Amino acid sequence: MEDAPLSDEETRVNRLVRIGEAPRNRGELMRKLIWVVPWLVFLASPFHDLLDGDDSAAVTAAGAAGLLAFVGIYLTIVFRNMGTPFAPATVILLVAVLEALAVALSLALGSDWLGLFVYISVCCGITFPIRLAYWCVPANTAALVLVGLAVGQRDAWGLVLVVLMVGYSMSGVRQLIHTTVELRKARATVARLAANEERLRMARDLHDLLGHSLSLITLKSELAGRMLPGHPDRAAQQVADIEQVSRQALVDVREAVTGYRRARLADELAGAQVALTAAAITPRVPTEPDLTGVPEESESALAWALREAVTNVVRHSGARRCTVELLRRQTLDGPVLELSVEDDGSGGSGEGPGNGLAGLTERLAKAGGTLEAGRTKGGFRLVARVPADGPAHVGSEA
Repeated sequence: MEDAPLSDEETRVNRLVRIGEAPRNRGELMRKLIWVVPWLVFLASPFHDLLDGDDSAAVTAAGAAGLLAFVGIYLTIVFRNMGTPFAPATVILLVAVLEALAVALSLALGSDWLGLFVYISVCCGITFPIRLAYWCVPANTAALVLVGLAVGQRDAWGLVLVVLMVGYSMSGVRQLIHTTVELRKARATVARLAANEERLRMARDLHDLLGHSLSLITLKSELAGRMLPGHPDRAAQQVADIEQVSRQALVDVREAVTGYRRARLADELAGAQVALTAAAITPRVPTEPDLTGVPEESESALAWALREAVTNVVRHSGARRCTVELLRRQTLDGPVLELSVEDDGSGGSGEGPGNGLAGLTERLAKAGGTLEAGRTKGGFRLVARVPADGPAHVGSEA
């Protein structure tokens, strides 16, 4: 059995989970380098000290080797942690080695090497659990201050805030990524559960609709088969009953399918929000419309009107903003539910109403509604009205 294709939401979750993993292609490699390389700015002082310092060749070589080892361990921790991390004991050991290298290099070569403590805070923030990071970051900061005083760098306090803020900020970033991944996984799970629930509902409905009818048809068919040789008149009556039951079952199935296929306004409003956002159009859409007392035919007609209007905005308008409003109004002909979709775009090609608006006008007319569409000073506006009942209420907007 083949696996079902991933949804857009699942694809985004998988892409987010891949942050920090080994790059699969050159594009991923460049994006990861762009994220990591700017953090190497604190290595400028050690490099400058190696190139322009007055130390002997042996000391310079030892310092270069120590710096190379430090950078290698740091980059290894960063790349591995965001993908498939080391075991906790290995991470603690590697961070301890970084701390030892930072202390030794700073004591041996001077205050220009104190920036290495920044990278230790980064490693603590992105690798250690929150509680452990909250202790290790201040401990690393204290080590920075002590080493700074030991090498005669009294203004080492200038790095204290940087080391503290970087460590805690990386802890926050790590938690944010983790929470975002879990949230998107939860949303994908909810979507799958909703789809499963809908399939179960359809199965229950079909069973309720057809189970009794098909059982009755089977029973009467068996009776008709037994009666045919000696009682053709009674067999004919059973066949007539079979025809009546099958016709009623067909009517029930058609009504059920019509209910499944009926467009629902709440679903279309949610879809409009997603479609406009994906098209980089700022949406203003009601999120919880009150449709109490609204006939199904009227709701369906407005749902199709919203779908057609949003499709036109996304495809043809070139708009930057789109506002959807749903209002109840009292008119001389009775209460109506009014849907308006207004954007600040060009209004399309300007070649007159297309087939979509013509078909929409006919659909609204069948529901007893009307359609108005045309350009405004700032864009294009579509207004659809259908008969409605119930108290006035406007959904909250997002």
